[in-house]
Amino acid sequence: MMVRLTLAAAIVLSAFPLYWLFVVATRANDVVGDWPPPLVPGGNLWDNVARLFDAEQANFLLGMGNSALSSAVVTVSVVFFSSLAGFAFAKLRFRGRNALLLVILGTMMIPVQMGIIPLYLIMVELGWQNRLEAIIVPSLVSAFGVFLMRQYAEKAVPDELIEAARVDGCSTFRIYWTVVLPALRPGAAVLGLFTFMGTWNEFLWPLAVLEADNPTVQFSLSQLSTTYYTDYTLMFAGALVSTVPLLVVFVLFGRQIIGGIMDGAIKA
Repeated sequence: MMVRLTLAAAIVLSAFPLYWLFVVATRANDVVGDWPPPLVPGGNLWDNVARLFDAEQANFLLGMGNSALSSAVVTVSVVFFSSLAGFAFAKLRFRGRNALLLVILGTMMIPVQMGIIPLYLIMVELGWQNRLEAIIVPSLVSAFGVFLMRQYAEKAVPDELIEAARVDGCSTFRIYWTVVLPALRPGAAVLGLFTFMGTWNEFLWPLAVLEADNPTVQFSLSQLSTTYYTDYTLMFAGALVSTVPLLVVFVLFGRQIIGGIMDGAIKA
């Protein structure tokens, strides 16, 4: 009973900020500083959302589209290359495999902030300033994704299954596509979920390389606050709208994770 009460309290404490975000997004600005805070939604949600998309300084609709495109491309690329590399590091034998894996893991130890200046200079040389290529291309491969898929493939893909496929005449890539990738589906779904959320929520790098006329969604949210006045209901409405795609992706990938686990349980 105590455990259930503790879990219920943790759920309430975790969900309350999100609920209050929704409540303020449906209200006017005069309730933001009220104490106790309002707990019942108001009737201004659609007005606030309309003002959000009409705000010229934010370009919110364009930011949503840019984030959706870049997050989708990066997610597909990271899942594909990470699962392919993870399969190679886990199940294939080649010279320098362990050393190359250590190099990949070593890149994870370098703070992202240390690479912003040289990466920005590369974008300038390529002429990719204020273009989505500057957001997409540097993120197409993930060291963390390679490590995650390598660890998952080590346990999820039996060596006997690969040998049987080779006896049947499958090439290495066909083994990956038809045998390994289906077995990696739960792990790939987790990686895809993390990658989409990370790319969607990225703020520092888009702020450095993009401009206000071609933003991502987080960049657009930052443009809603001015120096002299902050429209909190407008910002909360923007935060609320920007979480909807994340919820949709979470539901879709969550189904894939559960489906993959259930398939594995049935096969077992």
